[in-house]
Amino acid sequence: MIKSVVQLLRPQQWIKNTFIFLPIFFDGKLLHIDLLLATAIVFATYCLAASGVYCFNDIFDAEADRLHPKKCLRPIASGTVSKTAAYAIMGVCFLLSILLVTISFHDEYPKMLRLIGVITFYILMNIAYCVKLKQKAIVDVFIIATGFVLRIVAGGFATGIHLSQWIVLMTFLLALFLAFAKRRDDVVIYEDTGILTRKNVSRYNLAFMNQAIGIVASITMVCYIMYTVSPEVTERFHSHYVYITSVYVLAGIIRYLQVTLVDVRSGSPTKILLKDRFIQACIIGWVMTFFFVLYF
Repeated sequence: MIKSVVQLLRPQQWIKNTFIFLPIFFDGKLLHIDLLLATAIVFATYCLAASGVYCFNDIFDAEADRLHPKKCLRPIASGTVSKTAAYAIMGVCFLLSILLVTISFHDEYPKMLRLIGVITFYILMNIAYCVKLKQKAIVDVFIIATGFVLRIVAGGFATGIHLSQWIVLMTFLLALFLAFAKRRDDVVIYEDTGILTRKNVSRYNLAFMNQAIGIVASITMVCYIMYTVSPEVTERFHSHYVYITSVYVLAGIIRYLQVTLVDVRSGSPTKILLKDRFIQACIIGWVMTFFFVLYF
């Protein structure tokens, strides 16, 4: 039962919430303990909120998941966790999420209200996504990308760091790229087996998905290179070597394209990030290089 509950909460998906740390990282304040602690609290808050959303998603999608070759093993779809228990777990996650923010930032009332507002909007948006919006082709992937932008907004609110247009744009584009790649996996399943895992899959096909993924990947890479060589960035970081990090971004995106188009295993971006050594090396190299540029 405990194993099934943990599976329902999907802690492996919490890696997505590390985007919350991007504002403090890019602002060169990662070593400021007070700001780092505030960001860590918001990270924990988002993990609770996200787990609550996953509970609702699995409850709402239980019948459809039973038809999916992989999702049929999810706790509610397989019957190891009842819907009643899942609703209770969902409620606890949402309640603890709001309580954690309220208790942690009660002495900073405006900041507390902004964070509660962002988290509440994130929860409501994802509930709307689970109920209706994910059935709308194109809208579904844009909702996913918006969710990642909300994460960095929360990170900015937690630390009082102003978000540049670059960080917002890059986050949105990267998330959009991953969302299209993930949706392509559903299209492959539909064309191979005839199983319609979600209604909007019929509004996609491989030709469209391949072009959309290629377009977004290209825009993302060009945008990042423009970011690294922009006068604003070189002046802000007091370094002309930020462009070096482009190598890791290009290698990582191209590798992800290979995983998506050649290996056809883009169904879970989280699993890819946790298992693919090449992409992990790109991320580590990017972080280390950027850390050296920012802090030394």
